[in-house]
Amino acid sequence: FFIYLKNRVEIRPKAACLFSVVVAIDFGTTSSGYAFSFTQDSEAIHMMKRWEGGDPGVANQKSPTCLLLTPHLRFHSFGFAARDFYHDLDPEEARHWLYFDKFKMKIHSTSDLTMETELEAVNGRRVRAIEVFVHALRFFREHALKEVKDQSSSVLEGEEIRWVITVPAVWRQPAKQFMREAAYLAGLVSPDCPEHLLIALEPEAASIYCRKLRLHQVIDLSVQPITNGLDLDGSRPFDSSFRQAREQLRRSRHSRTFLVESGTGELWSELQTGDRYVVADCGGGTVDLTVHQIEQPQGTLKELYKASGGPYGAVGVDLAFEAMLCQIFGEDFIQSFKAKRPAAWVDLTIAFEARKRTASPGRTNALNISLPFSFIDFYKRHRGQSVEAALRRSNMNIVKWSSQGMLRLTQEAMNELFQPTIINIVQHIEELMSKPEVRGVRFVFLVGGFAESPMLQKAVQKSLGRTCRIIIPHDVGLTILKGAVLFGLDPTVVRVRRCPVTYGVGVLNRFVNGRHPRDKLLIKEGREWCTDIFDRFVSVDQSVALGEVVKRSYTPARTGQRKIIINIYCSTTDDVVYISDPGVRKCGTITLDLPEAGAEGGTGAAGGGSPERREIRATMQFGDTEIKVTAVDVTSSRSVRASIDFLSN
Repeated sequence: FFIYLKNRVEIRPKAACLFSVVVAIDFGTTSSGYAFSFTQDSEAIHMMKRWEGGDPGVANQKSPTCLLLTPHLRFHSFGFAARDFYHDLDPEEARHWLYFDKFKMKIHSTSDLTMETELEAVNGRRVRAIEVFVHALRFFREHALKEVKDQSSSVLEGEEIRWVITVPAVWRQPAKQFMREAAYLAGLVSPDCPEHLLIALEPEAASIYCRKLRLHQVIDLSVQPITNGLDLDGSRPFDSSFRQAREQLRRSRHSRTFLVESGTGELWSELQTGDRYVVADCGGGTVDLTVHQIEQPQGTLKELYKASGGPYGAVGVDLAFEAMLCQIFGEDFIQSFKAKRPAAWVDLTIAFEARKRTASPGRTNALNISLPFSFIDFYKRHRGQSVEAALRRSNMNIVKWSSQGMLRLTQEAMNELFQPTIINIVQHIEELMSKPEVRGVRFVFLVGGFAESPMLQKAVQKSLGRTCRIIIPHDVGLTILKGAVLFGLDPTVVRVRRCPVTYGVGVLNRFVNGRHPRDKLLIKEGREWCTDIFDRFVSVDQSVALGEVVKRSYTPARTGQRKIIINIYCSTTDDVVYISDPGVRKCGTITLDLPEAGAEGGTGAAGGGSPERREIRATMQFGDTEIKVTAVDVTSSRSVRASIDFLSN
């Protein structure tokens, strides 16, 4: 046991660090990329080079988040190169190679994430997740460094780079720590210089960028519909703003350097009431919602409600397509095809994704998806009948077969694939908008890769267009990446955040008869203590300012003790009394390493009753994107090694 002494809260200013360049990596579920900016010229953000082997008709400059390992588990390639090489492998050989895509989803969905958590490749082989992430981050590190060095004559060493990695705001602490550990292992920064790496929250990064926007850099979906009975559903303004968006995307694709305003963009002065807004980050894997208020004149941001959202991203549409194929061709066939012809399966998913991007609500003609020849052939050999016969037999009237060897998905089929995911996203936004802290917010920024989808845009417009202005930045797929660079240049821009859960520790207090239950009584050295009392550090949805710290003092229970280990507990509610209450779970540990007390003179008498009992003061920060802890030995004023761990739980 440790004995808990006293606490207080104070605000500490953050020390500035000297970096000459910021490199941000937007590690997405479906696509990833990096961008950088030199601190001397911080208004210019340089996007990564165009990648070899991009998809026809796909506009963004990011690369697909897919990784290929050799049969001996060595890194082979990432992105388009991985996809193309895997595609070209002989089917027999391909079965031995390990291809990973959309693997970021696993980090969100695993409730007990550790360094041992495994990922499954398309061929079914399993590898530790941390290794897959390390390979990907190492790949980005090499490419980004090469590009930074090409642009800057005064070549940098590791010390001068600040790295930023983006994660969803709805991710829990273990997932954030997982990304940090992967970055250490990939050689981005050394664990001895943790401040050289920032974890940025995706919707927060988008928000930081959005506050710099000018009017000509956005599309306003809520252009008021004409209400004289002609165009109530607002389809005409919608279509024209859409064409304008496409044109803008086409133009911005050719330039790789973006300039940002030094202050706040003029969009805000024109929006008048626009000091509060919601950012809906609709990505491949998650929908992630953040509510911010701009504090003028300094332009800093304050979070008004804790991050919310869930695993409802564009991947949901791909999974619905896979389920539809299982319905038509049989689940056992699809599983067997995936296992025996993994590369052809990947081709089929890529073909679907490319078509998925073109789906829009007003479209009348069917979308054609070509089935790989090996699918048609494999089905015939496996089932003894043609794909066409299977389609006829399945009674799926919304999917047809075309003589050119294509699946024709009618508008109804596309709606059926999109609806579950879109309904979830719209529901999340509506639910958030009804919270008292968020009521009256008139602006919703739609960002993330899925925000490019006309299907999603139309649904959000229909749901919220009458009460809100729905604004989409032009290069919506790159918004988070640019914002992450801005965050790296000035991490103090988000001044107040909300705590996602209640955090605290278990302590002993004097036992009070009648107030404390008997089963919590502990008698120690003749005194009565009550165990398991929850000592709250911060509460769920509490506002925590940057640099605000919570202090607690702890005393080792025995002399000669070399470590104090403190369990951290969390709960999604605030009515916790004991750590044994329902809904409270252990989520991490704080470890304080104690130097030999003898070296500093005083050791308390055995039993610890002497006045020279040591006091270790721990300081915790909750206002940042990650929880941090430092500690000091009060008698010697020496700092004590303190670490906080959410992964080995």
